[in-house]
Amino acid sequence: MRCPFCGNVDTQVKDSRPAEDHVAIRRRRFCPACGGRFTTYERVQLRDLVVVKSNGRREDFDRDKLERSVRIALQKRPIEPERIDQMVSGIVRRLESMGETDISSKQIGEIVMERLAAIDTVAYVRFASVYKNFQATDDFEDFLAELAPPQPKSES
Repeated sequence: MRCPFCGNVDTQVKDSRPAEDHVAIRRRRFCPACGGRFTTYERVQLRDLVVVKSNGRREDFDRDKLERSVRIALQKRPIEPERIDQMVSGIVRRLESMGETDISSKQIGEIVMERLAAIDTVAYVRFASVYKNFQATDDFEDFLAELAPPQPKSES
């Protein structure tokens, strides 16, 4: 593994342990050339996924990009980092187990929204506002109205 500080390719593993609910291995590494310490994660990848964007453009699936967007939605929310890692790993496993290598960005967005709705409503609304491209406060109001339980009609 190449050292991110000096570029040396001869780094040493100092510690390995399971991470993310045993779906990854966390390795602490040391670079003898510069003395730098860094962490790497090793995960099983069942297949190479390709994301098909709404404009038809195709790009390789990037787990880090998915994780960043989920973390942004959950920023300053009372959710443990381990739970976020488990959620992202679960989403990736679900995508890999779909049997297809080409997955639409719409499918990914829907799965993320489903998982966020189960964990934190505020994060769900944050993600939806970007995913559904809200343009005005009316878009928020309409979306929130769908979330609210139906109010019983009062008889006059």
